[in-house]
Amino acid sequence: MAPTGRFALVLALGVVPVVVAGLAGAPEAWLALVGWLLIVIVAASVDLALAASPRRVALTRELPDRVRLGEPVTSVLTVHNLGPRTLRATMRDAWEPSAGVIGPNRTARSIPPGERRRIVLDLLPQRRGDRRTTQVTIRSAGPLRLWSRQATLASPGRVRVLPPFHSRAHLPSRLTRLRELDGRTPLLIRGQGTEFDSIREYVRGDDVRSVDWRATARHADPEVPGGMRLMVRTWRPERDRRIVIVADTSRTAAARIADEPRLDTAYEASLLLAALATHAGDKVDFLATDRRLRGRVHGATGPELLARMVDTMAGIDAELVEADWAIVPGQVRRVTSRHALVVLITAADSPGSARGLLSVLPQLTSRHTVVVASVADPALIDASRSRGDLDEVYRAAAAERGLNDAERVGAAIRRLGALTVTAAPHELPPALADRYLELKASGKL
Repeated sequence: MAPTGRFALVLALGVVPVVVAGLAGAPEAWLALVGWLLIVIVAASVDLALAASPRRVALTRELPDRVRLGEPVTSVLTVHNLGPRTLRATMRDAWEPSAGVIGPNRTARSIPPGERRRIVLDLLPQRRGDRRTTQVTIRSAGPLRLWSRQATLASPGRVRVLPPFHSRAHLPSRLTRLRELDGRTPLLIRGQGTEFDSIREYVRGDDVRSVDWRATARHADPEVPGGMRLMVRTWRPERDRRIVIVADTSRTAAARIADEPRLDTAYEASLLLAALATHAGDKVDFLATDRRLRGRVHGATGPELLARMVDTMAGIDAELVEADWAIVPGQVRRVTSRHALVVLITAADSPGSARGLLSVLPQLTSRHTVVVASVADPALIDASRSRGDLDEVYRAAAAERGLNDAERVGAAIRRLGALTVTAAPHELPPALADRYLELKASGKL
């Protein structure tokens, strides 16, 4: 039982005049007060008895299974009145706050016996992962709406919020460059690889080192008596190579750089690289790890690869633990025994946090081509350039120290045989994709 605002208003309409009369000295005022209270309570009790049962309903939901972060979601809850009385109710759908309910989540409906009503809520999820609701609270009022009957019913619902993949905007331009490397687009400059493709006639801009003199001797030029057509070899980038992407999900991945968690930037870079590599005919595996393996995508190709990657990423957040890099070589060996491009996406800006990474790099670089990708903080660069007052000078000195530490870590990584890619959050995904294309064009995969 729950009193309503109308009950308080009706009670006040009778009590206030009686109290004023009592204060004026009328002896019958208190009897009138008690009588009014009894009348209102009896009326409210009758009203409560006539209220429909909030438990005699059937609840069904309509929800999309998956949605990308930042996209709106429509939640539809259908309430079927199974009771013999009209259900005059206010209903609250208990979505968790990160589901991002737009507007009020309390809805009033009047549902005649045997009929259904739909309750539509607009959601704008604020976080990745599973956004859930577990129950619906129904407050049923009588005809006079003085007292209400309330019940909380189980009605679970879930929407899986996937990474937004904003970096897919860079994919068309990188695919164009990939087609140029593959020779599927007619250009004056051909991409170089290690697998022979074909022999064709020389055009202006071709690398003279690709001239095939034996083929030239066999191709006479009918337009020039005694002349020969200059022929060149064309190469295509290697296919069916292995790409292993390792995303660090330890405490350093929880830091926000340019108002974006490092882990979200790592996911964006992983998705863009995976999309590009699968178009190039390479096989991609994805690992998320800190002190343990948090997620793995292995053996997927084509559209299934990205679908499984975003589904795996959705439920993985950074944990406030130190990364155990000693387990990474073993995880890579379980994925592939062949030479592969191993991409480690982690923080490489502090000698202390990078000590574990540096200790295992020789094990990886001895068997694989290794790229270490990390996020650079634009705020540090801006702070290092400010010299306005004493506070800014101290801030600039601290920023310079941070930048020097990052450079020292990068130099140590390169001395151990790995490549580095460092860029601001929104620039890291395309920068990593460009490094992959450079390696593919030079035949180093």
